[in-house]
Amino acid sequence: MEITLLGTGAPAGLPRPDCSCAACASALGPDARAATAVLVDGTLLLDLTPGVAFAAARAGHSLGGVRQALLSHPHDGPAVEVPAGLPQPGRVADGRELALLTGHRVRAVAMDAGGTGYAVTGPDGQRLLYLPPGGAPAGLQGTAAESYDLVLADVVGRPDALARLRAAGSAGPATDVLAVHLDHDVPPGAELRRRLAAAGARAVPDGTTLTVGAYEDVPDVPRRTLVLGGARSGKSVEAERRLESFPGVLYVATGGTRGGDTEWAERVATHRERRPGSWRTAETTDLVPLLAGEGPPLLIDCLSLWLTDVMDAVGAWDDSEWAGGAQKALRERVLELTSAVRAARRTVVAVSNEVGSGIVPATASGRRYRDELGRLNAAFGAECEQVVLVVAGQALVLRG
Repeated sequence: MEITLLGTGAPAGLPRPDCSCAACASALGPDARAATAVLVDGTLLLDLTPGVAFAAARAGHSLGGVRQALLSHPHDGPAVEVPAGLPQPGRVADGRELALLTGHRVRAVAMDAGGTGYAVTGPDGQRLLYLPPGGAPAGLQGTAAESYDLVLADVVGRPDALARLRAAGSAGPATDVLAVHLDHDVPPGAELRRRLAAAGARAVPDGTTLTVGAYEDVPDVPRRTLVLGGARSGKSVEAERRLESFPGVLYVATGGTRGGDTEWAERVATHRERRPGSWRTAETTDLVPLLAGEGPPLLIDCLSLWLTDVMDAVGAWDDSEWAGGAQKALRERVLELTSAVRAARRTVVAVSNEVGSGIVPATASGRRYRDELGRLNAAFGAECEQVVLVVAGQALVLRG
């Protein structure tokens, strides 16, 4: 089964004609995207969009062979002139299957936010799933898993849609995941590629033709990642974003609770509200058993609070205790943690503060904490496939 992406952008396209944001201003050349439309084997058109006939011609195809045109959006959208010879576009009712004379079978997939998804099986048995903008499949849990060779979805806008497919077994390691309906939420180019690679997905320019089921060289999702940043840099958001498209994430909060501290309680509440509802939370600093176990991805937030707890436990704040054995005990705990990271088989994303570039603390204990956190970050980062530094909300890849 062969598909041509006549467009890969949001319904308004990219750049948006009425927008002057930085993302739209830089969406030029191959980063400019028309509204998403997909031509399947020259006979099936998924979504009729403005200029689709010209888009097909630019890609070296004609719409003359199209026998069925289907709509996916939550509404039919603005009036679009149907090109001469093209069948009137329609929509399949949720759960119903349409059999085409060309040997293709199309089943309508119910969405959680309006619109219609389409599962297409080609004459060769290859299967693709096409989802509308802003939508995720509804009712996947408890059903027999239907695996897909290719998924075209709003990965940036609804990463949880991919998480649901992975949880149900519909998207596996061999599934090619393409991001479509791309809007100006993420700057195009390198930043878009970086974010999609972290989710195990990719994007292609408009006009690209692909063979469903063919091998594609997609970057592997890093198994261990360290995200560094200063206060309010966006490091936690970056870490959370990396795992939004994966199911069953275990969020490990090392800060604990602080009775009577309302500002801390507000911080914790903000973090909780941001997380997907399918994630679980564990409040602990006992990280080694978690790293040693099997299971879903771990998001550890953060190592700096873990270090504070360990320094409390070994008495590292007191000069005499530091000289009398606390330093050795602390280094042993750090070595134990980094050894566990090295041996970890599950996906791990850890957050830590980068404090070495700031003001030198006025106290000996403050300087000790700064130095030990620097050592911890360096040792932990050495065991990670990818290390990212977040500055002013922008992620800079230091490794990987």
